[in-house]
Amino acid sequence: MPAKRLSMRKIKEILRLKWSSGLSNRKIARSCALARSTVAEYLLRASAAGLSWPLPHEWNDARLEELLFPPVAYMPADQRPMPNWAEIHREYKRKGVTLSLLWQEYKAQSPAGYQYSQFCEQYRAWTGRLDPCMRQEHKAGEKLFVDYAGQTMPVMDPSTGEVSQAQIFLAVLGASNYTYAEATWSQTLPDWIGSHVRALAFFGGVPAVIVPDNLKSGVTKPCRYEPDINLTYLELSDHYSTAILPARVKKPKDKAKVENGVLVAERWLLAPLRNRQFFSLVELNQALGELLLTLNQRPFQKMPGSRQSLFETLERPALLALPLMPYQYGEWKKALVNVDYHLEADGHYYSVPYQLIKEQVEIRLSQKTVECFHLGKRVASHVRSYDPGKSTTLPEHRSPAHRYYLEWTPEKIVHWAETIGPEASNLAKAIMQSRPHPQQGVNSCLGIVKLAKEYGAERLEAACHRALVIQALSYKSLKSILKHGLDKWSLPASPAAQRPLSHANVRGPQYYH
Repeated sequence: MPAKRLSMRKIKEILRLKWSSGLSNRKIARSCALARSTVAEYLLRASAAGLSWPLPHEWNDARLEELLFPPVAYMPADQRPMPNWAEIHREYKRKGVTLSLLWQEYKAQSPAGYQYSQFCEQYRAWTGRLDPCMRQEHKAGEKLFVDYAGQTMPVMDPSTGEVSQAQIFLAVLGASNYTYAEATWSQTLPDWIGSHVRALAFFGGVPAVIVPDNLKSGVTKPCRYEPDINLTYLELSDHYSTAILPARVKKPKDKAKVENGVLVAERWLLAPLRNRQFFSLVELNQALGELLLTLNQRPFQKMPGSRQSLFETLERPALLALPLMPYQYGEWKKALVNVDYHLEADGHYYSVPYQLIKEQVEIRLSQKTVECFHLGKRVASHVRSYDPGKSTTLPEHRSPAHRYYLEWTPEKIVHWAETIGPEASNLAKAIMQSRPHPQQGVNSCLGIVKLAKEYGAERLEAACHRALVIQALSYKSLKSILKHGLDKWSLPASPAAQRPLSHANVRGPQYYH
């Protein structure tokens, strides 16, 4: 009961502002010059009395006071009905459930029971006697705490006898303490992400928040208030529609659940295996799975039930549904596009649109694909190649000039020259035959293509005839003939000039078809 009882006029004003005007307790307290706790106390009394607004017209102040402050028969504290604190503690973990609601339900069953203030005091005293991991009030389905145990487990390679230390990943749900554990070879990003995927599959649902330590695999830049989350870790959280909320640096209470889970795992999972020799990670995880089942089904010491029963009745229904497909691992990197519009990823080179030369892009590397993003938009996608030093190029990424050049193969050059005439065709073949490799003659022939547009097919055919006769097998020579009009001059017949080219290294027309 408040130290000083308010006047009925002020009490009615509190009820009016709350139930008629819909103001918050804070605003009502400010309007009536009262403490918020006083406003809450009278509203709670009104609710317990079953009042509503407006009050019946025939009620006077005495009637209202009788309902708000009913006489309480004295009963020694040790004779009052004791609430089932374990049941109340379990219900308090459910979303939207408050101590005020639980007190009203308790009073409905036990009218002679504790008043609200004593109810809260008794409840806090009861929770103070629980294990440290049970003092925190975690709502069902709200948080999943993840970390690595400080202790490792040795695994021997049976072929070499070499011993490697396996890392132990732990995940503990906040409300039920339901625990998942597995062994991995490292704490690197692929193992870190893979453990999350398998843990969520083990729980059969997704919590609203995942609370990791400031592990480098998950947090790229630790900060007490705004840590930078690894892009792959953020992608995982987006895939599962959850949030990543790292524990603050040097604040162990932020992750007390998993810290206590580490102690439990070391006592009930790792200590029993200390004298066993494991020869593979699969064998170790199988042994951990058997002990994990026992741990989750082990009864609590100071409250009824177990991790398993609490998870099934309380936590599982509150978890979000898993997506249809599990997250596929992809590693994110940043890269600068080279002048050849390629970027390097894991030793291989991949093309992007040539307009992005010298721009910084983000790369997502999965097992089968390589995706490139610029300003959040995907600009290229390739099948991943594990051939170092080589390149993968898409034609549409090249500049128009480069595409034009690559379209002209030796075969296409010869085919084009045949449309001009036999002399142009013979000259094109002769130019490519005069080079160590036909592709080296393509540049010269591309110049001839331009000369056809400038001087016409008839003059080009005559110029090609003169070039063949005088063995001027180059673009510059042909251009000089056309520029000075030598294609219009007649040539004296010469048997040597009329003889077809014949040489052991000449490929012949059939080479280009």
